[in-house]
Amino acid sequence: MDYSSTLPWTLESLNFADIDVARVRHNQDLFLLLCSASFVESGSDLYTHNLIEHFDGDMELQAWLREHWEHEEMQHGRALAAYVRHVWPEFNWDAGFQAFWNDYGALCTNEQLEPSRGLELAARCVVETGTASLYRALNDIVDEPVLKQLTNHIKSDEVRHYKHFYQAFQRYRESEGLGRYKVFRAILRRVNEIRNEDSDIALRHVFNQCYPEKKDDKAAFHKMAGPAQALLRRHIPAEMTVKMLLKPLDLPPRLLKTLEKPLAKISERLLLQ
Repeated sequence: MDYSSTLPWTLESLNFADIDVARVRHNQDLFLLLCSASFVESGSDLYTHNLIEHFDGDMELQAWLREHWEHEEMQHGRALAAYVRHVWPEFNWDAGFQAFWNDYGALCTNEQLEPSRGLELAARCVVETGTASLYRALNDIVDEPVLKQLTNHIKSDEVRHYKHFYQAFQRYRESEGLGRYKVFRAILRRVNEIRNEDSDIALRHVFNQCYPEKKDDKAAFHKMAGPAQALLRRHIPAEMTVKMLLKPLDLPPRLLKTLEKPLAKISERLLLQ
């Protein structure tokens, strides 16, 4: 089946020949963020298959994962990789991704998913919160028109994906009788996994590909990655991030309003080290 007709946008709609290379070529922080994001997005097929297996029997959710989510996520990876290749052609993206996948693929297993389907959907809401926040931040940071268009497309996709996972979570929360404490624990576990694994592994492999002679030099890695992470942290949409993270807890409106502002101040610390 040709899924291109179901995609909200296509790679062909982006004119890479129009990229204003001079606006981004010199920006090492942006290179690190875009390239690491392209690595993670390009591995979407494996964790999509894990989720499809995890939700065996839920035909509606499986069909959406297989026919929509996977193809949209993989397009994110292809588009970001194409952008990196165009602006930084000297970077060996294929070699960097293969090394990343050798590490990350070993961690991306069914055993890493929550045993409860409802709790895994709450955890998926965390992942989509992180990606929606990431691409909104990138969209705020960049001024290159083609990249602005691309990050806006991806941001919109991730918000829509969040809504779909949240709707499925509501179904399972009721059928599994999930209380707030269990949901909160699942959210916290997935936040820690995102912070400690995905982005860190991807950034390290971008660094390793750029500086193979410094592969085990932690100080050199942090010196390079630190400014990029700080740039992202300054632009993370804190209030949006907190609202999305707290939504699965279904808190009373008054308590939600009380928690939003103080949690907004620390949300970047949850998603970024």
